[in-house]
Amino acid sequence: MSTAPGSATDNADILFERRGGLAVCTLNRPRAVNALTAGMVEMLLAQLTAWEKDDDVSTVLIQGAGERGLCAGGDIVAIYEDMLRGGNATADFWRTEYRVNSLIARYPKPYVALMDGLVLGGGVGVSAHGDVRVVTERTRTGMPETTIGFAPDVGGTFLLSRAPGETGTHAALTGAHLDAGDALFLGLADHFVPSRALPRVVDALEHGSPADAVARYAGQAPASTLAAQQEWIDACYASDDAEDIVRRLRRWDGPGSQDAAGAADSIEAKSPTSVKVTLASLRRAKDLTLDEALAQEYRAGLRFLAGPDFREGIRAQVVDKDRNPQWKPATLGEVLPAQVDRFFQPLEGRELDLEPNPELLEKEPGHA
Repeated sequence: MSTAPGSATDNADILFERRGGLAVCTLNRPRAVNALTAGMVEMLLAQLTAWEKDDDVSTVLIQGAGERGLCAGGDIVAIYEDMLRGGNATADFWRTEYRVNSLIARYPKPYVALMDGLVLGGGVGVSAHGDVRVVTERTRTGMPETTIGFAPDVGGTFLLSRAPGETGTHAALTGAHLDAGDALFLGLADHFVPSRALPRVVDALEHGSPADAVARYAGQAPASTLAAQQEWIDACYASDDAEDIVRRLRRWDGPGSQDAAGAADSIEAKSPTSVKVTLASLRRAKDLTLDEALAQEYRAGLRFLAGPDFREGIRAQVVDKDRNPQWKPATLGEVLPAQVDRFFQPLEGRELDLEPNPELLEKEPGHA
């Protein structure tokens, strides 16, 4: 189960505490599956920066409050409302969030993430860039952005482009939820621990190294479904053209043909623009560093904010919940290469700057 906030007593959206040399961050919006807000990522960036410089901190742990998961992603209702207002709050949120993702990836101290329950979108960003990533039998992770007319961000294109074969492409285009076995296979996680043992892992982290603490309670991970399906996945997704991928999936007549057909149905239900931009993002990300991939995701993200599908996808899935988005364009064939290319063009003075904001870091970090 997701770990409780420990000794912290306030009701802030994000809690920080010290347990000897262990510094603990608890995402604390359990009713929203700990979805990230702008204030949360600002505080997380400031606190991680402070802990980085604190010689008394040896290990950092991130966990989620409640029973439902570490983090279900960013607060997409807030993003929807910002789009309706034509505001800049989402762009500012992403700037800070991506700085957090970059900092986690290069953090000089062990960064342990308990990826229990739901770990989606932004939740992947605050966990999968760490160096000790723990999944459980309750883990359901992934980058489901194409379902809401968006594309994987928070470094998701960097991570999935490096998964075995074309399995990351399959996960990104379909937006499928992945269990612990698939997360380990894709390289989004490192260790499997039964959820009932997580409190004991946290206790062990106070007194020993992360490697020892995790090894003491590690269990046998479930088999990866994606690994078993890799033959048809690699064959069908070995294309840079989304329409060709769908055709290959529908024509596959070897083992896994029903799963391949189901993947085709799933892709065709997503935003056609999102599918094509996601595929292009993954292909480009193969040759990028994480920071370069984050900058590319930021460019694409701002273009999604200005287009119709991101707003429509959130409306259909989260606001009105009719599950009937009206995508524009409506089919993959209508999305032209020039339209996709525009998502990656420079932002003319608005590029992502991953250098920390001094004014933000001067804010007093949160305390338990």
